[in-house]
Amino acid sequence: MSQDIPQKPKYFLISDAVGSLVNDIFQSVSVQFPTVDFDVTNYPFIQHDDMLLPILKQAKIEQAGIVASFINKDLNQIAEDYCEMAGIFYLNVLDQLMDQIVHQTNVKPSGKPGIRHQLDDEYYKRIEALEFAVNNDDGQQPKRFIDADIVLLGISRTSKTPLSMYLANMGYKVANLPLVPESRIPDIIYEIERSKIIGLTNDVNVLNKFRRERMRSYGIEDASLYTNDARIEKELAYANKLYEELNCPVINVADRSIEETATLIIMFFNSTKSQEIQ
Repeated sequence: MSQDIPQKPKYFLISDAVGSLVNDIFQSVSVQFPTVDFDVTNYPFIQHDDMLLPILKQAKIEQAGIVASFINKDLNQIAEDYCEMAGIFYLNVLDQLMDQIVHQTNVKPSGKPGIRHQLDDEYYKRIEALEFAVNNDDGQQPKRFIDADIVLLGISRTSKTPLSMYLANMGYKVANLPLVPESRIPDIIYEIERSKIIGLTNDVNVLNKFRRERMRSYGIEDASLYTNDARIEKELAYANKLYEELNCPVINVADRSIEETATLIIMFFNSTKSQEIQ
């Protein structure tokens, strides 16, 4: 006897602002269930009850759970009351934390949605950092490396570019330089503060796999030198020798996500900065 396929779990993600927070939280949870196919609908900028009520009614019809990030207390109360009467799941991801801070500080929240995304100094800092990372990717302008907060060194397929962009989105000016045994290291590398430099490495078998996949994506099946284990070991030895010479931290990215590696880089960066202050 065939087994019925379970219906997709439905969720409405509602916010009185951009909605990136509630989306991020839901994504962080949903990825823990890789076999579940979620049906998710986003409703950003819901700032009036006449916008909210039709969504709540539709959620009742479809029996969709609601995850919200309401700053507006009135909208939150309307949604909470409606969902309780309709018997559908409701969670405001901001509610408990905001109540705790109010209780702790006796300060009322501003009640203004979207403050997180206002064009403040931090926003412009990130934009400047992203522009810097793009213009200094793959060693394009070595002379500007002196202006970087962080300089990433590594052979091909050690995550230099995605790490640069991830860190730039956090406000760090990042430059990266590909290491090739046949290419001369720019003199500027030896003039940069050593505390800014991070060496990236990877395992031979992981590099071989990544490089083969990259070549296939270009329609190239035979890239013997680029994917040859002996060649990769030569590149790694060259990079390791340089890292020893520069006396810089080295991170193996083989079993780490971009987020994990970026966290380690920031830890190195911040610990060095704190030592300089002392």
